[in-house]
Amino acid sequence: MPAERAADWLTAPEALAAILNGVRVLDAEERALLEALGSVLAEDVGSPVDLPPWDNSAMDGFAVRAADVRGASVDAPRVLRVVDDVPAGHFASRPVGAGEAIRIMTGAPVPGGADGVVRVEHTDGGSGIGTAEGSVRIRSDADAGKNVRPRGEDVRTGDVVLRAGTVLRAPELAVAAAVGRARLPVVRRPVVAVLASGDELVPVEDFGEVRTGRRIVSTNSYALAAQLAECGVEARLLGIARDTPESLREHLERAAGCDALVTTAGISVGEHDYVVRTLREMRTEVEFWRVRIRPGSAMAFGHVGALGGIPWFGLPGNPVSTMVTFELFVRPALLRMCGRARIHLPTIDAVMRDAYAARGTMMHFPRVRLAREDGATSARLTGSQGSGVGTSMAAADGLAIVPADTDVLPGENVRVVVLGGAPLVEEAPF
Repeated sequence: MPAERAADWLTAPEALAAILNGVRVLDAEERALLEALGSVLAEDVGSPVDLPPWDNSAMDGFAVRAADVRGASVDAPRVLRVVDDVPAGHFASRPVGAGEAIRIMTGAPVPGGADGVVRVEHTDGGSGIGTAEGSVRIRSDADAGKNVRPRGEDVRTGDVVLRAGTVLRAPELAVAAAVGRARLPVVRRPVVAVLASGDELVPVEDFGEVRTGRRIVSTNSYALAAQLAECGVEARLLGIARDTPESLREHLERAAGCDALVTTAGISVGEHDYVVRTLREMRTEVEFWRVRIRPGSAMAFGHVGALGGIPWFGLPGNPVSTMVTFELFVRPALLRMCGRARIHLPTIDAVMRDAYAARGTMMHFPRVRLAREDGATSARLTGSQGSGVGTSMAAADGLAIVPADTDVLPGENVRVVVLGGAPLVEEAPF
């Protein structure tokens, strides 16, 4: 970080508030129905039709008049003449008259004159259907006046069936299709540029250099791309910039047209940490630098003027710090940009099984594995909590929240931020 900028040392809630205040919901676009999955609906959707569009059968059986079947039993069946056969997708050729029945399948329109459907299990199945001698024996009156789904039972013409702000899942897409919407207006999902920097980094394809002991794999590039995919947003990987202003500028300019920028490493006080000074040359306004959390204190946030003022998330270089700060700060911001109301990972109470101490002024987020023990949720440390120990994150189900200057003893309760796709919530975890 350039010498002229002192560390802000925001608390976690302050940093989260600054970030959420610094992003906006993106504009709407129209998408084909299946391409809208996971997006947020931008406008209310109304129905131009009743659903179902006609009274229809809830059973496979026989459409009848209730008056003709009341009192029917196994010992005293009612015998009705079968005058038509109506599969789903077809309509009866005539109404049901006195002493008559029409065989009908589930979903088929109920013919006029009928006020109920006797399920096939309450009959002898019928005989001679399709001939002048077709008949059915009704052996129970339990279905008299029943098993008819009325027109408009689900939706009436003009009803709003989907509200703006709804996250579109499979059920919502089914409803949209049912009311004739082949395309939907949705909040545009952001395209997020990801830049890793460091002379020591190579892509996994160059693992041979790792074997020689000269380089390490840019794991943050892959972790961030995966985390972005989990958010339902598109990642544009800018590659790996070398530790020179020229290389950084060249790579950063590739983010033109993106909606947000995420960088890892290069924002500390090292002699070769050029990311922020290069971004300043690109008219970046840094909102804050440094947060009182561990891991992940070396975090920054701002807006890049040369890239249209898009938000910039400057994440630390250590792999655990990168992933933790993404989960706590970047994911909620991107989901806010997608138009979502529920943007935060949920928290649960758990019994800590290991001792943990958060010394000093930092809020700690140790990685924990969750399990059910003795009727309660327990949390155990995933091993070494160093910010470079990527396997500790791979083993984690959650992040315990340990306030600054706090000792947690075995058996004490902690709040845990749940990782791994649990339903999101509106309330921030801290």
